Amino acid sequence: MDALARLVIIFSSVLFIVPISIAVDTITVNQPIRYGETIISAGGSFELGFYTPENSKNQYLGIWYKKVTPRTVVWVANGDFPLTDSLGVLKVTDQGTLVILNGTNSIIWSSNASRSAQNPTAQLLESGNLVLKNGNDDDPENFLWQSFDYPCSTLLPSMKLGRNKSTGQEWYLSSSKSTDDPSKGNLTYRLDPHGYPQLLKRNGLILTFCSGPWNGLRFSGFRALAGKSIYKHVFTFNEKEMYYTYELLDSSVVSRLVLNSNGDMQRLTWTDVTGWTKYSTMPMDDCDGYAFCGVHGFCNINQVPKCGCLDGFQPNFPNNWEMGVWSNGCFRSRPLDCQGGEWFKKYSGVKLPDTRNSTYIESINLNKCKSECLRNCSCTAYATPDTKGGKGCLLWFGDLFDIRDMPDGRQEFFVRMAASELNTNSSSTGKKRRRVIVSSVSIMGVILLGLSLTWYVLKKKKQKREGELVHNSEENKNEEEKKDLELPLFDLATILNATNNFSIENKLGEGGFGPVYKGLLQQGQEVAVKRLSKDSRQGLIEFKTEVIHIANLQHRNLVKLLGCCIHGQEKMLIYEYMSNKSLESFIFDKRRSKELDWPKRFLIINGIARGLLYLHQDSRLRIIHRDLKADNILLDSEMGPKISDFGIARSFGGNETEANTTKVVGTLGYISPEYASEGLYSVKSDVFSFGVMVLEIVSGKRNRGFSHPDHRLNLLGHAWTLYTEGRYLELMDAMVGDTFQPSEVLRSIHVGLLCVQHCADDRPSMSSVVLMLSSEVALPQPREPGFFCDWNSSRNCRSYSGTEGITLLVGR
Repeated sequence: MDALARLVIIFSSVLFIVPISIAVDTITVNQPIRYGETIISAGGSFELGFYTPENSKNQYLGIWYKKVTPRTVVWVANGDFPLTDSLGVLKVTDQGTLVILNGTNSIIWSSNASRSAQNPTAQLLESGNLVLKNGNDDDPENFLWQSFDYPCSTLLPSMKLGRNKSTGQEWYLSSSKSTDDPSKGNLTYRLDPHGYPQLLKRNGLILTFCSGPWNGLRFSGFRALAGKSIYKHVFTFNEKEMYYTYELLDSSVVSRLVLNSNGDMQRLTWTDVTGWTKYSTMPMDDCDGYAFCGVHGFCNINQVPKCGCLDGFQPNFPNNWEMGVWSNGCFRSRPLDCQGGEWFKKYSGVKLPDTRNSTYIESINLNKCKSECLRNCSCTAYATPDTKGGKGCLLWFGDLFDIRDMPDGRQEFFVRMAASELNTNSSSTGKKRRRVIVSSVSIMGVILLGLSLTWYVLKKKKQKREGELVHNSEENKNEEEKKDLELPLFDLATILNATNNFSIENKLGEGGFGPVYKGLLQQGQEVAVKRLSKDSRQGLIEFKTEVIHIANLQHRNLVKLLGCCIHGQEKMLIYEYMSNKSLESFIFDKRRSKELDWPKRFLIINGIARGLLYLHQDSRLRIIHRDLKADNILLDSEMGPKISDFGIARSFGGNETEANTTKVVGTLGYISPEYASEGLYSVKSDVFSFGVMVLEIVSGKRNRGFSHPDHRLNLLGHAWTLYTEGRYLELMDAMVGDTFQPSEVLRSIHVGLLCVQHCADDRPSMSSVVLMLSSEVALPQPREPGFFCDWNSSRNCRSYSGTEGITLLVGR
């Protein structure tokens, strides 16, 4: 009888609350809503309440279209924290926050409003925005909190993608895992602030679509749709905010933009007759895929083949291009030398390249933009982003990615060309050619006259100071050192200005090469400057090695070398700046390691693997890094890994696969057994170092110096023991929490142990490693790792020492 009485009370409560909830659009401190109760916006467009997905038993608080069938949810509060029963309650607290309580009265979700309020209320607006207000204050500037600040997978009209520069608030879309699971998936769609803002879609850390920059009407990678548009794009870019949104031109139209879990961006419209229909979708074709044709490639979906190189460029791997593999892109046929005579090739009706490596100057016109680009040897292209005739200058530095045809666009941009390309690419008339010849003869005449006068003056000088002789000697030496570098040269004054004269505040760290400084070029580009120390263990040979090896490497997982500076005793390398510094600074730091959850760690492992595969197999020369370690893996702003420090790298040509040396260089804990004991290095030496890093990334522990209370094994031996005993999850870094997938962890440890096997022939190639990490292919059983050691046993320990004639030069 007691149970029956309770059912009557609950039933009566529902009958009492539901009519009241339907009649209002507001929740107050004294009027929460429970499962089965809803509120509706004033115009009847949107409804808020608890719901259960079709193939799920969990409950979520969501907002959906009131008049659309079947129910279409546009926002979810507790997607990552579902209710497992029907006892959820949404209420407004006295302090001015929205909270969801479960059956035990525990808070599972909160709006976390930034300030307290008096008489707070929550209202569902006709736009679909749930706002938390201070009393009856309807001024959006005074809202305590609003759901539009926390988008899920759907962008409604007037919602923003971008960020508030003052508060740091960012608005972006993230996919749900599935239609039945609204928790966050791997896909994101956000306005990227680096360089000139553009919309980027990523799968994890992998960039899959780039909108191109705003051109005054839309982003340059967006097409103008045929027929009358139902909406207009809006882009705001000022000192306070930068964001994209859209506005419907007819308020009676029901439309939304959705980031689907399959990776598509779809704009959908709804009518009573057709239901939801696709109005547009992205990507529409292969050319919409990010950098489909690789660096300096150009994609035209209406041509066969789809990919070609920009004028003055040729494929990195012609054989691959013939087979339809274009991702490795193109390189310059004739390098830029910044010695005058360089010109620009004009491209029209295109999507502008990825602008993350660009600088925007607001107030200058196209002619001044050209001059600015010519003045900087690192500038590779320029354009005016606004097609409506407004001012503004975009300057690109370094490689150009993601260019495609855009027949309905009016975008133009200009690519820097070597002076030697002029004769082969120009369509000049004979008269123009004669003018070039006459100009050249005149210039040569002036040069010869100047040289003659200089020779005469020098001949008449009978005495020269010792300092002048030294200076001339140094200048001649500099010129010799600059030969064959094929890299933009920065003058010393530019570097001194960028680094504030190498101030201690700008110092990022120090390695075997010397100190590294953060710099800011005049155009606003952040760089990292490696300065060769006089006491450096590396010298001119290593300096040239790093330049030669990395200058022609082009891969998203390799650090980009922008140029170098040679002036007297000063020798410097200028790299792109990595805001998150090295992988070592995260995984071995108890505080910062919390920022690397398992998805980030797994993507870092995969990124390093792809970069190493490029070095070993896809680069123009087979390159052995020889010093792979966590300290030489840099992380960009999105935690994307980039392999750096090629000072002791070696390249193989033809069919070479290994080599010997009597001087072993590298870092203890990462050097392979055959390299340490015999001086034999190959691609399998790098594979060993990669395997060590994988186990370090999983465990958060260093291989060198590892200790455990139960044994005296190093990290490799500890991982091997746990694996063979089926206790592999015990290797996982506790800082990861519960963010990991056990299958991915096991696969990573398994692959890591395969890579650190004692015998080089047993280790997989990097192509196999990439395949094993990215698929469910069956894995072979690993054998005992190299340098497996237990000091408590009678087993002989294989170590770094003991081979006569080998000199071991190692870093820390």
